[in-house]
Amino acid sequence: MRFVCDLNPEIYNRVVPIIKTCHVIITDKQLIHIRERHPDISETVMERLAEIIQEPDYIIATEKLYTANVLKRIECNGKSYQLVLRIYTDGDPDGFQNSIITFMSVNEKRYQQYLRNRRILYKRE
Repeated sequence: MRFVCDLNPEIYNRVVPIIKTCHVIITDKQLIHIRERHPDISETVMERLAEIIQEPDYIIATEKLYTANVLKRIECNGKSYQLVLRIYTDGDPDGFQNSIITFMSVNEKRYQQYLRNRRILYKRE
């Protein structure tokens, strides 16, 4: 388990009104998943997970409870990225953490589909 950053509860309380901790982690299992399933994700981009969580362009609703789809365009390679974040709530057992479920690049068509077809919970001004 690796600490990534602290999230801003004023942004993420649109997903879950009561957030028990601001710490965000990623497990070794999820890092392996991302590297195996999304090999186009470079280490340079992986090093920017904190930026994506702390400064998202959009957070869109998902069907899964307490889960946010975080969208961000990153200038270093012109791609857009989606990060799925599970937020620790007051209904979860003690010891849980906010955690990254997966992280992937998304093409412009898919990015725009998300914005058209999903409920936007947060938009960076």
